[in-house]
Amino acid sequence: MQENEIAALVEPVARLLADRCAEADVRRIMASETGHDADLWRALAGLGVTGLTVDEAAGGLGLGAVELERVLEVAGAALLPAPLLSGAVAAAALAGTGEPLLAALAAGERVAAVAFAGALDWSGGDVRVAGARATGTARFVPDAAVADAILLVTGDGVFLSEPARVVPLPVFDRTRRLADVAFDAPARQVADAAAAARARDVALVALAGEQAGAAQRLLEMTVDYARERHQFGRAIGSFQAVKHMAADLLLESESATSAARDAARQVDEGAPGGEAAVALAAFACADAFVRVAADSIQMHGGIAFTWEHPAHLYLRRARSGAQLYGDSDWWRERYLSALEEQA
Repeated sequence: MQENEIAALVEPVARLLADRCAEADVRRIMASETGHDADLWRALAGLGVTGLTVDEAAGGLGLGAVELERVLEVAGAALLPAPLLSGAVAAAALAGTGEPLLAALAAGERVAAVAFAGALDWSGGDVRVAGARATGTARFVPDAAVADAILLVTGDGVFLSEPARVVPLPVFDRTRRLADVAFDAPARQVADAAAAARARDVALVALAGEQAGAAQRLLEMTVDYARERHQFGRAIGSFQAVKHMAADLLLESESATSAARDAARQVDEGAPGGEAAVALAAFACADAFVRVAADSIQMHGGIAFTWEHPAHLYLRRARSGAQLYGDSDWWRERYLSALEEQA
C-alpha cells in the first residue's frame, strides 16, 4: 500500500475515535464492569478494522503488518479500550487456516484473546499442551474476560482449547483488562509453528505501533500545554530547560515511530533482518513511551498527577504495555542475539 492509501485507511478510523473515543468515553469505558464497549466495537467493525489482516476469503481486508501498525498508532493515541490488539494477533495466528472463527473475527461478531505459552510465554504461566490436552494457567492474558475464544500460541503451533476458568485481575491500566486463564481440556491444533512465530511478531509490531502513536499524541499535548502555560510572565515553553526536554522527547517519539514502521515492513516482506527489527521495536517503543509519559507529567507539573488530567492515563498504559509481551531487557538480549545470528 502506498502512503496515500494508508492515509485513506487510517483517516476514517481517526475520525471515529475522535467522535467515539474521546477522553470522556475512555473514562466511561474503563470504569465499566467489563472495560469493553460493544457499540464502539461494532463501529470499528463497520470500518473493517476488526478484519484488517484477516484473509479476504474470510471476509477481511487481507492487509498486512504495515497497515495494522498504522491503525494501532491511531488507536494508541486515543488510548482505545478495546480488544483490537488481541484480535489482530488472533487473526495472524489463524491466517490461511480456514477456521470459521476468522470470519466471525473479521465481522466483529466474536472477540478472541491470545495466550502465549511454552517457549513464547513471557508472563510466568505454566500452560502445557501435551497429548492433545492443554493444562496449566496462562497469566495476564489481555481481553480474556470478554473473549468468546482463547487461542494458545506456543513454540509448536496454535491451539484452540476451552478454558476451565477465567479470573479477571486488578490492573494498573484499566484501559486494558487482563485475566489469568486456567486450562484443563482437549486442545485442537489449528496452525503450525510458523503461524505461531508470525503471531508473536505481529503482536510485538502492533504493540509497538500503539506505543509510538500514544507517545506522539502525549508529546503533542505536552507541547501545547508548554505554549499555553505561563509563569513569570512567559510561556514555560520558552524556558531553555523545557525546550531541551521537549527536544529529547521528540527524538524519542520519532525514533519509536521509525522503529515500529520498519519492523512492520520487514515482517510483511519476510526480510532476513526481521527478527532483529521486531526485537528493536519491542524495547525501543516501550522505553520511548515510558519516558515520554513520565517526562510529560513533569512538564505539566502537579496538575498531571491528578485523576482529572489524562497524562496519568498514558503513563499507566505505558507502564503496563512495557511488560505485556516481555520487558525491554529481555528484548534487548533477543536483539543482540539476532544480530549475532545475522553476522
